[in-house]
Amino acid sequence: MDLIQDIINRAKANRQRIVLPEGTEERTLKAADRLVADGVADIILMGDKTAISSLSKSYGLSNINRATIIDPSDAYDKKQDYINLLLELRRAKGITEEQAAKLVEDPLYLACLMIKAGDADGEIAGAYNTTGNVLRPALQIIKTRKGSPCVSGAFLMFLKDKSYGDDGVMVFADCAVMPNPTAAELAYIAVSTAHTTRTLVGVEPRVAMLSFSTKGSAQHDMVDKVVEATQLAREMAPELQIDGELQADAAIVAKVAAHKAPGSTVAGHANVLVFPTLETGNICYKLVQRLAGAEAVGPILQDMAAPVNDLSRSCSVDDIYKMVAIAANQSIGLKG
Repeated sequence: MDLIQDIINRAKANRQRIVLPEGTEERTLKAADRLVADGVADIILMGDKTAISSLSKSYGLSNINRATIIDPSDAYDKKQDYINLLLELRRAKGITEEQAAKLVEDPLYLACLMIKAGDADGEIAGAYNTTGNVLRPALQIIKTRKGSPCVSGAFLMFLKDKSYGDDGVMVFADCAVMPNPTAAELAYIAVSTAHTTRTLVGVEPRVAMLSFSTKGSAQHDMVDKVVEATQLAREMAPELQIDGELQADAAIVAKVAAHKAPGSTVAGHANVLVFPTLETGNICYKLVQRLAGAEAVGPILQDMAAPVNDLSRSCSVDDIYKMVAIAANQSIGLKG
């Protein structure tokens, strides 16, 4: 299963406009050069034009001039339109025109305003900005998808041992956003991650709601939350295969599942792991990445009204390239 190449091919076939606000960052520039050369997306770079040109020459990049480059501090054509849009969106919060004019010169705010105005389809940032800095303008301007109570972050995990998941591909969530989701929020994360799995991986999700207990083997409020979340998720999406509460080994090892959760259609065969808290999800994906040599692609932010994906600050050029292709696929899916 060459899933990433499939995602890239889908992006090429229906090119989307993806904004990279960190336009003078080295890895971002190198990824943009490849993305433009390969025709994966129509790239919008933000930053000082002279600096971008100079850096591109120093890195030996020959395709950057084919991207759209916007300097947020310039007096470009639509600047006042974006100021007016921000004033409209944040009027209830008491924003002034002076404050709006200043925020529009922040690339992270400008990127979101371009998406909100229909001038771009998605954004990738976080190579040097924190998750909080990336999410703040996105939640203020783009907001969550209608009916969604929360945003969460999923990772595509490519495992060397192909016996797990679907040919070694699994999806982990939430590993990026919600520190301690309620049962209702956890249920929504489970259903959203199942939809991400269908959209991006193209397989039927088998969702395991993880805990330190399997089917009542331990008693605790934290276990009760997962049990409740499992029931709520099933009610939200009865067509999905969702089971819990399951310990990690019961979720992914068939022999263990036969003993701990006999009769479950998910246990022993899960391809989606939903963690009870952010700390467990974040710790787990990093351990699997480092100790098992898995490739982790993400975080893929779920349930934004338009694709805005946050990068790890340790990301590589390849990571950015792949995340742009993923954002393009998310945009295609939302439009469909």
